[in-house]
Amino acid sequence: MVVTIDFNSEEAIYIQLRNQIIIGIATSTIQEGDNLPSVRELANDIGINMHTVNKAYSILRQEGYLKLDRRKGAVISIDVDKYTAITEMMEAMRVVLAKGICKDISREEVHELVDQIYDDFTGKQ
Repeated sequence: MVVTIDFNSEEAIYIQLRNQIIIGIATSTIQEGDNLPSVRELANDIGINMHTVNKAYSILRQEGYLKLDRRKGAVISIDVDKYTAITEMMEAMRVVLAKGICKDISREEVHELVDQIYDDFTGKQ
């Protein structure tokens, strides 16, 4: 698993890690049942604190993207709850769309961006 952390970003490292794993799942780079590296291994590979990786894994577990197993470690296990996913997506999109409105981004531009990103994840053109 290739993870790139931007140490100059204002976004917390555990959030960057969480987001990259979610994007990996969405693009099928990481699949249901795949084992993620151990907390220690991933922390060493990236050069970050183990507690940071542990926090990202804990959030992913709470959000239904992985299960933590004492024997197998962190395993991708997607909890399919569409209603919850849509609710969470709406909450996240509210802020993103508010920022866009503040920057005078049109409805059409938003739709084009959403279509482009969705197509990138699903491989459709």
